[in-house]
Amino acid sequence: MKDPCSDNSSNKKAALIIATLSAFITPFMGSSINIALPAIEKEFNVNAVLLAWIPMSYLLAAAVTLIPFGRLSDLYGRKKIFSIGIVIFTITSFFSAISISVYMLLFMRILQGIGNSMIFASGMPILISVYPPHERGRVLGLNIAAVYTGLSVGPSFGGFLTQHFSWRSIFIFTIPLGLAVVYFCFWKLKGEWADAKGEKFDIPGSFLYGMAIIAIMYGISLLPDLSSIWIIIFGVAGISAFIIWETKVRHPVFQIRLFRNNISFAFSNLAALINYSATFAITFLLSLYLQHIKGLSPQGAGLILMFQPIVMALFSPFAGRLSDRVKPQIVASIGMIITCIGLLLFTFLNGSTSMTFIVLYLILLGFGFALFSSPNTNAIMSSVDKRFYGIASGTVGTMRLLGMMLSMGIATMIFSMFIGKVQITPEYYSVFVKSVKISFFIFCALCFLGFFASFISGKSKK
Repeated sequence: MKDPCSDNSSNKKAALIIATLSAFITPFMGSSINIALPAIEKEFNVNAVLLAWIPMSYLLAAAVTLIPFGRLSDLYGRKKIFSIGIVIFTITSFFSAISISVYMLLFMRILQGIGNSMIFASGMPILISVYPPHERGRVLGLNIAAVYTGLSVGPSFGGFLTQHFSWRSIFIFTIPLGLAVVYFCFWKLKGEWADAKGEKFDIPGSFLYGMAIIAIMYGISLLPDLSSIWIIIFGVAGISAFIIWETKVRHPVFQIRLFRNNISFAFSNLAALINYSATFAITFLLSLYLQHIKGLSPQGAGLILMFQPIVMALFSPFAGRLSDRVKPQIVASIGMIITCIGLLLFTFLNGSTSMTFIVLYLILLGFGFALFSSPNTNAIMSSVDKRFYGIASGTVGTMRLLGMMLSMGIATMIFSMFIGKVQITPEYYSVFVKSVKISFFIFCALCFLGFFASFISGKSKK
């Protein structure tokens, strides 16, 4: 059912504003908190394992709830789910800022992850619902540009806030932005979109899915510990049970047939999973390399690493508009190949590599990411019927989160194999550089496979 308001230009602007602002807030929060972790560790006197769960709990809560909330947004209204999500995110930002213990902060981060999944699962479908097909690539490009802007601003501005006003100011900074989104959502965005209204919500399927994702992501976080293998196997078994259940229930939480009968949807999502698996740990690896091997300060390393997301933010709108004119899978495949070349260049990294070359490699990677991300998202969202927009958006988010976890798991596993559980001191610099190069080689190989997934997705019609 198409809402008559969807053709209203003011409604389009309101939808674009709330989607763009929310797309900026969440990655900004994530990248800023990573910079603030040492300050949080010092204030609450927590160990490294517990500290790692501050970002991990957020990712896990978001991954577990993305698909269910995508389905709920299709059933009960995308605006309704989005509104609840942004309110939860804003309130938990306030309580995170006044946390009196690390456990209170962890609990708020879990709730914040749930709020983020509600935002992500419904924000993009609102854009797709409001804008006609020939304008979707452009607005998705702007939306993804906002994501990359948040990622690029987060480390530098988050570091500034942490240094001068404490880590709590990062959460405080997001509150007025969240309130602005609440205002536009409740008072400017008109209409509602619930294209699967009247169907039932699959509670058993949601539970199976949640338990399986928790097991898989927790197992990945424990790599390369041998116990992680059994946990991951348990999670994979849970996914298998989930798939079997979803093929039998009348109104599944996730339409398995979207993967079985829609080649474009299946392989575009696989390409997204591979892309995030091959790229998310790049910032982590280069941050350590620039500070340990090149001797840069955290602020200096942050400035170098900003080149990549800045290029991504600049070219994402262009890539989005291009995907409105050219088959989006073609643009995404070109982006994947460029990313693969950038990763290949980083396999030659050593202690004497020029900073100029590092910046050029990052610019190349940023351009490849930009050409891949928004066209690939456009391909996914355009390959499904409108009553599945929430599920499709939730699937994209889940691929992103699983890819991020897998990427960090690969980097951590390589470090454990070649360096061990020691600090990165000068005597370990040579083996550290070797570990970084091996990680980039694995990421390059993944991206090469990802090209074929993206290319195959373009062989199918909607």
